[in-house]
Amino acid sequence: MTKSRAIIWGLLLLLAVRLAAMIWVPLTDPTEARYAEIARKMVETGNWITPQFDYGVPFWAKPPLHTWMSAIGIAAFGATAFAARLGILLSALATLAILYLWARTLTNRINAGAAVLMTASSGLFFVALGFVQTDMALTLGVTACMAGFYNGLQGDRRWGWLFFLGLAIGLLGKGPVATVLSMMPITAFMIWRGNWKDLLQLPLVGGAVLVAVLVLPWYVAAEIATPGYLHYFIIGEHIQRFLQPGWSGDLYGAGRAHAKGMIWLFWILATLPWSPLLPILLWRLKKGMSEAGPEEASQGRGLYIYLFMFALAPLVLFTPAANILVTYVLPGVPAAALLGVMLWNRSGPTRTKWLHLGVAEVLVAATAITIIAFFGLARSAVPSEESLVEAFEGPGRLGIFDARSFSSEFYTQGKITRLRTMDDVSSWLAPGDAVLVPKYRRDEFASRFGDSVKSIAENRKYLLYVPSP
Repeated sequence: MTKSRAIIWGLLLLLAVRLAAMIWVPLTDPTEARYAEIARKMVETGNWITPQFDYGVPFWAKPPLHTWMSAIGIAAFGATAFAARLGILLSALATLAILYLWARTLTNRINAGAAVLMTASSGLFFVALGFVQTDMALTLGVTACMAGFYNGLQGDRRWGWLFFLGLAIGLLGKGPVATVLSMMPITAFMIWRGNWKDLLQLPLVGGAVLVAVLVLPWYVAAEIATPGYLHYFIIGEHIQRFLQPGWSGDLYGAGRAHAKGMIWLFWILATLPWSPLLPILLWRLKKGMSEAGPEEASQGRGLYIYLFMFALAPLVLFTPAANILVTYVLPGVPAAALLGVMLWNRSGPTRTKWLHLGVAEVLVAATAITIIAFFGLARSAVPSEESLVEAFEGPGRLGIFDARSFSSEFYTQGKITRLRTMDDVSSWLAPGDAVLVPKYRRDEFASRFGDSVKSIAENRKYLLYVPSP
């Protein structure tokens, strides 16, 4: 098997496994189901300006690009998990396509393909390929921005336009943090490189106009539609969340506080199974800084430095952060993969055996994931209420007591009733109805209703009760 065919087969298998999971695995609570339900509400209400956390309650935490992507899938194919995930998958494929095309201008097509395979098979990226959340849109924007800037600096105007398009995607996908993640490594690289006049190779005026035309209309419309959005999003989400552990101003949940510096451990976990190669690659990076191989002669060591800074930017930015998620490392993964492949090939094996070994590892991992997902885990073990919604076959209504479940809202098309007290349940529950009860309230619920209700299904968090005959 040639190197190219090995890469293609590895990518096809990864895509097949991920597509199957997108269809078979239900939307998971809380994050994925929340964003999918926000997208479903966007389609249902026809409000494409203001994402809604609940009916009539604006969702100010993130810009709408990822919501638009999921909402378009839902509008086209219905409110299913696959439809909600489709736009995210397409943004991931666009990220990989940009990575491949950029890498082809820097190295040979085998290295470019290997970088795509390494990116796609990294644990976090593989999961995020079809997971409804914001960070893949951010990764698309940052990758386009970084690739466009580097090649645009060499005088290629088409890539220069991609730099500004990437800024616009990032600003609509995640907000100002996208610009920070791009400009941090770019500024550091330009300080090291010098020759600031080369910035004139970029379409600066036209690019700035492009960003303004694509981005400003939504930000202005969002503030007009729901005054206070810009203050909460820029000050709260980008400053207070960053600095305050367990930020209490979060309108949509609780801040996730971790020890400062945890982002580095997250990176090691997120880039498995490739992160164990890090010590070797760092050694080769040191050599690469002082001596460029023939394949990188035209770029010199500047290419290594640029990719290294690109990969490192999320880790540096979020090291002092008080509230972080593992997905925050995602924008740097494509650069880390490309740098890793180029360094490995620079002084490593030149035959196909190393690549075949890597592809074999990917195939084994993908097969193991498939077996575990389809045979080792019951659907009821997934953090989702889809199975309980399906178990309710009555002609009446479905309610949820003393809790909120975004997956149950999505799978009932928003028709689930939230019941806050036992009295609410007592006055609402009728023959043909059913109610989801959190397991931590089971004893209290059973004590109140006794034999008048019975449980017909359960999952990790809830019991499904119906009136007894």
